[in-house]
Amino acid sequence: MIESALRPTSVAELTTWARRGRLGPEPTTLRASTAFLTTYGTRHAGRHRSYRNEVLSIRVGAAVGSCGLEPDTASGDLVDDCVAATMAELLEHPVPAVRIAALDAYLMHVRPHPHAGGVNGEPVVIDGPTSLTKSRHRASAVIDLLPAGVSRVLVVGVVGSLLAELRARAIAYLPCDLAGGVTEWGEPVFESVADAPSDYDALLVTGMSLGNETFDEFRGVAKLRGLPLVLFAQTGSAVLPWFLGAGVHAISAEPYPFFSLDGGPSTILTYRELS
Repeated sequence: MIESALRPTSVAELTTWARRGRLGPEPTTLRASTAFLTTYGTRHAGRHRSYRNEVLSIRVGAAVGSCGLEPDTASGDLVDDCVAATMAELLEHPVPAVRIAALDAYLMHVRPHPHAGGVNGEPVVIDGPTSLTKSRHRASAVIDLLPAGVSRVLVVGVVGSLLAELRARAIAYLPCDLAGGVTEWGEPVFESVADAPSDYDALLVTGMSLGNETFDEFRGVAKLRGLPLVLFAQTGSAVLPWFLGAGVHAISAEPYPFFSLDGGPSTILTYRELS
Protein backbone atom coordinates (compact mmCIF):
# COMPACT_ATOMS: atom_id res chain seq x y z
CA MET A 1 0.00 0.00 0.00
CA ILE A 2 1.46 3.38 -1.01
CA GLU A 3 1.03 6.20 1.43
CA SER A 4 -0.22 9.40 -0.22
CA ALA A 5 1.89 11.43 2.21
CA LEU A 6 5.10 9.81 0.97
CA ARG A 7 6.96 12.64 -0.75
CA PRO A 8 10.55 12.49 -2.06
CA THR A 9 13.02 15.33 -1.65
CA SER A 10 14.58 14.89 -5.11
CA VAL A 11 14.34 12.92 -8.33
CA ALA A 12 17.35 10.91 -7.20
CA GLU A 13 15.58 9.93 -3.97
CA LEU A 14 12.42 8.89 -5.83
CA THR A 15 14.56 6.80 -8.20
CA THR A 16 16.26 5.16 -5.23
CA TRP A 17 12.88 4.27 -3.72
CA ALA A 18 11.91 2.63 -7.01
CA ARG A 19 15.23 0.77 -7.31
CA ARG A 20 14.85 -0.63 -3.80
CA GLY A 21 11.28 -1.81 -4.38
CA ARG A 22 9.90 0.57 -1.77
CA LEU A 23 7.02 1.64 -4.00
CA GLY A 24 6.03 -1.67 -5.54
CA PRO A 25 7.51 -4.80 -7.14
CA GLU A 26 11.26 -5.33 -7.09
CA PRO A 27 12.50 -3.73 -10.33
CA THR A 28 14.68 -6.77 -10.97
CA THR A 29 11.46 -8.72 -11.59
CA LEU A 30 10.14 -6.39 -14.31
CA ARG A 31 11.48 -6.18 -17.85
CA ALA A 32 10.88 -3.68 -20.64
CA SER A 33 8.88 -5.55 -23.26
CA THR A 34 9.07 -2.71 -25.78
CA ALA A 35 11.05 0.48 -26.30
CA PHE A 36 10.43 2.93 -29.10
CA LEU A 37 11.23 6.39 -30.40
CA THR A 38 8.63 8.90 -31.52
CA THR A 39 9.86 11.75 -33.71
CA TYR A 40 7.38 14.31 -34.92
CA GLY A 41 7.21 17.87 -36.16
CA THR A 42 4.38 20.34 -35.67
CA ARG A 43 3.41 23.62 -37.26
CA HIS A 44 -0.20 24.59 -36.71
CA ALA A 45 -2.12 26.38 -39.45
CA GLY A 46 -1.71 30.13 -39.02
CA ARG A 47 1.38 29.78 -36.83
CA HIS A 48 4.89 30.88 -37.80
CA ARG A 49 6.98 28.52 -35.69
CA SER A 50 7.64 24.82 -36.14
CA TYR A 51 8.42 22.33 -33.39
CA ARG A 52 10.33 19.07 -33.65
CA ASN A 53 10.16 16.60 -30.81
CA GLU A 54 11.87 13.29 -30.09
CA VAL A 55 10.62 11.04 -27.31
CA LEU A 56 11.88 7.76 -25.87
CA SER A 57 9.15 5.47 -24.51
CA ILE A 58 9.47 2.23 -22.55
CA ARG A 59 6.69 -0.28 -21.93
CA VAL A 60 6.36 -2.44 -18.82
CA GLY A 61 3.24 -4.59 -18.80
CA ALA A 62 0.38 -2.24 -19.68
CA ALA A 63 2.33 0.87 -18.65
CA VAL A 64 4.24 3.18 -20.99
CA GLY A 65 6.71 5.72 -19.65
CA SER A 66 8.22 8.51 -21.71
CA CYS A 67 10.99 11.08 -21.69
CA GLY A 68 11.66 13.80 -24.21
CA LEU A 69 15.11 13.80 -25.79
CA GLU A 70 17.34 16.69 -26.65
CA PRO A 71 17.36 17.36 -30.43
CA ASP A 72 19.26 14.83 -32.55
CA THR A 73 20.15 12.51 -29.67
CA ALA A 74 17.73 9.72 -30.60
CA SER A 75 19.29 6.50 -31.86
CA GLY A 76 18.42 2.89 -32.49
CA ASP A 77 21.18 1.89 -30.07
CA LEU A 78 19.31 3.67 -27.28
CA VAL A 79 16.24 1.57 -28.02
CA ASP A 80 18.29 -1.63 -28.19
CA ASP A 81 19.73 -0.85 -24.74
CA CYS A 82 16.23 -0.81 -23.28
CA VAL A 83 14.51 -3.81 -24.86
CA ALA A 84 14.30 -6.79 -22.47
CA ALA A 85 16.38 -4.98 -19.83
CA THR A 86 15.14 -5.09 -16.25
CA MET A 87 13.77 -1.97 -14.64
CA ALA A 88 16.65 -2.20 -12.17
CA GLU A 89 19.13 -1.96 -15.04
CA LEU A 90 17.30 0.90 -16.74
CA LEU A 91 16.93 2.90 -13.53
CA GLU A 92 20.73 2.92 -13.36
CA HIS A 93 21.35 3.59 -17.07
CA PRO A 94 24.03 6.25 -17.79
CA VAL A 95 21.67 8.25 -20.06
CA PRO A 96 19.31 10.44 -17.98
CA ALA A 97 16.48 10.16 -20.51
CA VAL A 98 16.51 6.36 -20.19
CA ARG A 99 16.40 6.56 -16.40
CA ILE A 100 13.44 8.96 -16.50
CA ALA A 101 11.50 6.96 -19.11
CA ALA A 102 12.10 3.83 -17.02
CA LEU A 103 11.07 5.57 -13.80
CA ASP A 104 7.95 6.88 -15.53
CA ALA A 105 7.09 3.39 -16.78
CA TYR A 106 7.72 1.80 -13.39
CA LEU A 107 5.60 4.37 -11.54
CA MET A 108 2.87 4.14 -14.18
CA HIS A 109 2.88 0.39 -13.53
CA VAL A 110 2.77 0.87 -9.75
CA ARG A 111 0.29 3.76 -9.55
CA PRO A 112 -1.26 4.55 -12.94
CA HIS A 113 -3.32 7.61 -13.80
CA PRO A 114 -5.63 8.95 -12.50
CA HIS A 115 -3.96 8.11 -9.17
CA ALA A 116 -0.28 8.79 -9.92
CA GLY A 117 1.75 9.43 -6.81
CA GLY A 118 -1.15 8.31 -4.65
CA VAL A 119 -3.02 11.51 -5.55
CA ASN A 120 -6.37 11.78 -7.28
CA GLY A 121 -6.13 13.45 -10.67
CA GLU A 122 -8.94 14.93 -12.75
CA PRO A 123 -9.28 13.66 -16.34
CA VAL A 124 -9.68 16.44 -18.92
CA VAL A 125 -10.69 15.54 -22.47
CA ILE A 126 -8.82 17.50 -25.13
CA ASP A 127 -10.74 17.57 -28.40
CA GLY A 128 -11.07 19.64 -31.55
CA PRO A 129 -11.25 19.37 -35.33
CA THR A 130 -7.67 20.60 -35.90
CA SER A 131 -4.30 20.28 -34.21
CA LEU A 132 -4.41 23.98 -33.33
CA THR A 133 -7.83 23.64 -31.67
CA LYS A 134 -6.56 20.76 -29.54
CA SER A 135 -3.39 22.68 -28.69
CA ARG A 136 -5.43 25.68 -27.55
CA HIS A 137 -7.73 23.45 -25.51
CA ARG A 138 -4.75 21.88 -23.75
CA ALA A 139 -3.20 25.30 -23.17
CA SER A 140 -6.38 26.51 -21.49
CA ALA A 141 -6.37 23.48 -19.16
CA VAL A 142 -2.72 24.09 -18.27
CA ILE A 143 -3.08 27.81 -17.59
CA ASP A 144 -6.16 27.10 -15.45
CA LEU A 145 -3.75 25.43 -13.01
CA LEU A 146 -2.03 28.73 -12.19
CA PRO A 147 -3.31 30.32 -8.97
CA ALA A 148 -5.59 33.33 -9.25
CA GLY A 149 -3.78 36.65 -9.08
CA VAL A 150 -0.58 35.57 -10.79
CA SER A 151 0.73 38.52 -12.80
CA ARG A 152 4.04 37.39 -14.36
CA VAL A 153 5.10 33.83 -15.11
CA LEU A 154 8.50 32.35 -15.87
CA VAL A 155 7.72 29.90 -18.70
CA VAL A 156 10.39 27.22 -19.15
CA GLY A 157 9.87 25.38 -22.43
CA VAL A 158 8.38 27.68 -25.05
CA VAL A 159 5.07 26.43 -26.46
CA GLY A 160 3.22 28.91 -28.66
CA SER A 161 -0.29 27.98 -27.49
CA LEU A 162 0.66 28.37 -23.82
CA LEU A 163 2.07 31.83 -24.48
CA ALA A 164 -1.00 32.74 -26.55
CA GLU A 165 -3.28 31.68 -23.69
CA LEU A 166 -1.29 33.76 -21.20
CA ARG A 167 -1.54 36.75 -23.55
CA ALA A 168 -5.31 36.23 -23.90
CA ARG A 169 -5.63 36.38 -20.11
CA ALA A 170 -3.37 39.46 -19.83
CA ILE A 171 -0.78 37.52 -17.79
CA ALA A 172 2.77 38.67 -18.46
CA TYR A 173 5.49 36.06 -19.01
CA LEU A 174 9.22 35.54 -19.36
CA PRO A 175 9.92 32.87 -22.00
CA CYS A 176 12.90 30.60 -21.32
CA ASP A 177 14.17 27.73 -23.47
CA LEU A 178 17.55 26.12 -24.10
CA ALA A 179 16.97 26.68 -27.83
CA GLY A 180 16.81 30.47 -27.37
CA GLY A 181 15.56 32.55 -30.31
CA VAL A 182 12.38 34.61 -30.26
CA THR A 183 8.69 33.87 -29.69
CA GLU A 184 6.07 34.18 -32.42
CA TRP A 185 5.50 37.73 -31.15
CA GLY A 186 9.15 38.70 -31.52
CA GLU A 187 9.99 38.50 -27.82
CA PRO A 188 13.52 37.30 -26.96
CA VAL A 189 13.69 33.85 -25.37
CA PHE A 190 16.11 33.56 -22.46
CA GLU A 191 18.42 30.56 -22.78
CA SER A 192 18.72 30.10 -19.02
CA VAL A 193 16.80 31.11 -15.93
CA ALA A 194 19.88 32.99 -14.73
CA ASP A 195 19.56 35.29 -17.76
CA ALA A 196 15.90 36.12 -17.08
CA PRO A 197 14.67 38.86 -14.72
CA SER A 198 13.62 37.53 -11.33
CA ASP A 199 10.41 39.55 -10.91
CA TYR A 200 8.03 36.67 -11.64
CA ASP A 201 5.46 35.32 -9.20
CA ALA A 202 4.94 31.80 -10.61
CA LEU A 203 6.81 29.18 -12.62
CA LEU A 204 5.34 27.19 -15.51
CA VAL A 205 7.85 24.46 -16.38
CA THR A 206 8.01 21.63 -18.92
CA GLY A 207 8.41 18.04 -17.81
CA MET A 208 11.50 18.01 -20.04
CA SER A 209 13.24 19.49 -17.00
CA LEU A 210 13.34 15.91 -15.68
CA GLY A 211 15.27 14.70 -18.70
CA ASN A 212 17.84 17.50 -18.64
CA GLU A 213 18.15 17.23 -14.85
CA THR A 214 17.01 20.77 -13.99
CA PHE A 215 13.70 19.92 -12.31
CA ASP A 216 15.13 19.87 -8.79
CA GLU A 217 16.62 23.31 -9.41
CA PHE A 218 13.25 24.80 -10.39
CA ARG A 219 11.53 23.11 -7.46
CA GLY A 220 14.20 24.53 -5.16
CA VAL A 221 13.68 28.07 -6.50
CA ALA A 222 9.92 27.76 -6.06
CA LYS A 223 10.26 26.51 -2.47
CA LEU A 224 12.88 29.10 -1.54
CA ARG A 225 10.81 32.02 -2.88
CA GLY A 226 7.42 30.60 -1.90
CA LEU A 227 6.19 30.65 -5.51
CA PRO A 228 3.74 28.25 -7.15
CA LEU A 229 5.35 25.77 -9.55
CA VAL A 230 3.05 24.38 -12.26
CA LEU A 231 4.27 21.66 -14.62
CA PHE A 232 3.07 20.58 -18.06
CA ALA A 233 4.38 17.08 -18.50
CA GLN A 234 4.52 14.67 -21.37
CA THR A 235 7.90 13.62 -20.01
CA GLY A 236 7.45 11.94 -16.63
CA SER A 237 3.69 12.29 -16.36
CA ALA A 238 3.60 9.58 -13.67
CA VAL A 239 6.76 10.87 -11.95
CA LEU A 240 5.88 14.47 -11.19
CA PRO A 241 2.68 13.88 -9.15
CA TRP A 242 4.93 12.38 -6.48
CA PHE A 243 6.21 15.93 -5.81
CA LEU A 244 2.82 17.51 -5.12
CA GLY A 245 3.04 19.11 -1.70
CA ALA A 246 6.84 19.05 -1.94
CA GLY A 247 7.41 22.23 -3.91
CA VAL A 248 4.95 21.54 -6.75
CA HIS A 249 1.57 23.31 -6.92
CA ALA A 250 -0.09 21.57 -9.88
CA ILE A 251 0.59 19.35 -12.88
CA SER A 252 -0.89 18.78 -16.31
CA ALA A 253 0.09 15.13 -16.86
CA GLU A 254 -0.11 13.75 -20.37
CA PRO A 255 0.71 10.06 -20.83
CA TYR A 256 1.58 8.59 -24.19
CA PRO A 257 0.12 8.90 -26.86
CA PHE A 258 0.22 12.68 -26.67
CA PHE A 259 -2.61 14.92 -27.85
CA SER A 260 -0.78 16.06 -30.99
CA LEU A 261 -0.34 12.48 -32.24
CA ASP A 262 -4.04 11.64 -32.36
CA GLY A 263 -6.75 13.25 -34.46
CA GLY A 264 -9.46 12.15 -32.03
CA PRO A 265 -10.12 13.09 -28.40
CA SER A 266 -7.20 12.82 -25.97
CA THR A 267 -7.22 12.73 -22.19
CA ILE A 268 -4.83 14.53 -19.90
CA LEU A 269 -4.85 14.45 -16.11
CA THR A 270 -4.66 17.52 -13.91
CA TYR A 271 -3.27 17.16 -10.39
CA ARG A 272 -3.33 19.83 -7.71
CA GLU A 273 -1.33 20.31 -4.54
CA LEU A 274 -2.22 18.11 -1.60
CA SER A 275 -4.31 19.95 0.99
